[in-house]
Amino acid sequence: MLSMNVEPQPPVSMQPNGEAHIASAVGFSGTMTGVVYLYTSASFGRQIAASMLGLEENEVDADEMVNDVMGEIANMVVGNFKSGLCDRGYSCALTIPSIVRGSHFTVEPISSTERKVYHYICRNRPLVVEVLLKIGEAPRGR
Repeated sequence: MLSMNVEPQPPVSMQPNGEAHIASAVGFSGTMTGVVYLYTSASFGRQIAASMLGLEENEVDADEMVNDVMGEIANMVVGNFKSGLCDRGYSCALTIPSIVRGSHFTVEPISSTERKVYHYICRNRPLVVEVLLKIGEAPRGR
């Protein structure tokens, strides 16, 4: 959809460098509860927005455009994740996307969640997907 290749990368520590970043998140709740975050730099978020909207990067004139696109990307990623959960008998519903912007922030998972972090590179820019899960009862008959 974006005509961008995304390649998995080995885990690396994301060091704060003062560059503005954007985190889009979509949660899910039901038999399995959690949230998925997508992290990238705000400047790469602008490139992603331009690609998705069919614009030149300089035509993306507001952070709200980038927020909307990054929220929609998170919604698509988590929708696909939810579909896999439902196929395995874990029913759940999605929340609306939310966006956080900043230069120095971290997400601290609560101790009762399982945390998985996946690192990717896209157009020579880092893209991180973080999944926080709290598993309820296993579905019956599976």
